[in-house]
Amino acid sequence: MARLNAYLAPLSLLFLAGSLVMLWFIILSAVTTTTPLNKTYFLSADTSGITGARSVTQWAYFYICGEGNVGCNKAAPAPPLGWAWSANPSGAPPQLVGTHGGDTTSSYYYYMWRFGWVFYLIALVFSTVAFFSGFVACFGRLGSAIAGLLAALALFFHTIAVSLMTAVFVKMRNAFIANGRSASLGRWAFGVSWGSWTALLIATILFCVGIRGGDNSHSGGAGRRWGRRQRSVRSRRSYDMNGATNGRRVKEDYA
Repeated sequence: MARLNAYLAPLSLLFLAGSLVMLWFIILSAVTTTTPLNKTYFLSADTSGITGARSVTQWAYFYICGEGNVGCNKAAPAPPLGWAWSANPSGAPPQLVGTHGGDTTSSYYYYMWRFGWVFYLIALVFSTVAFFSGFVACFGRLGSAIAGLLAALALFFHTIAVSLMTAVFVKMRNAFIANGRSASLGRWAFGVSWGSWTALLIATILFCVGIRGGDNSHSGGAGRRWGRRQRSVRSRRSYDMNGATNGRRVKEDYA
């Protein structure tokens, strides 16, 4: 049991660490102009001609920026997507504009991104706790069970986060294109988000295998002990039968 967890637990921690690193890339996008943070954004769109907007706008986690993630707005939690332009703008895709975020953002995009933004943070918290609890998984099934449960919770919230993010920005891209504007999804942000999700899924599976692996190891040990016990009983029986046969032969010789 301990031998199996000694292999699975470090492997699970490796995938979990990779998931955490990628999550931090998403959260820190546009914080600096250093690669890859300057290339990490969810959507880039042509916003020229929209009231109060840049010629090109890129939406990151905390920021709304210009091309190359420069000239960003002030960092804000779950910034309304319509902060890229002025209130009640002209020229913006009508599906995106509404009464939220200071008359800049429609209800759908305002709430969908707000929830997606929060679930990224919740996934980060549970992933971090699962990572540190994962060290206990090296010592047995109980540690694997605790780490597996926390990783499963992190995976649940992470799934919601990346699903909402994908739905929001794919629909937003389509709205810009329908409005006759060029728009593209951020390859880094989408790739890193789903890569983080995949690594977390693998880590969760490995923690769960560590729990079942302990059972199999225990069962195998019991089976080996039972086999040794059976062989021992057969050996004693064989010895007793041989002894009885030899005794009868001695008696017949004396008779």
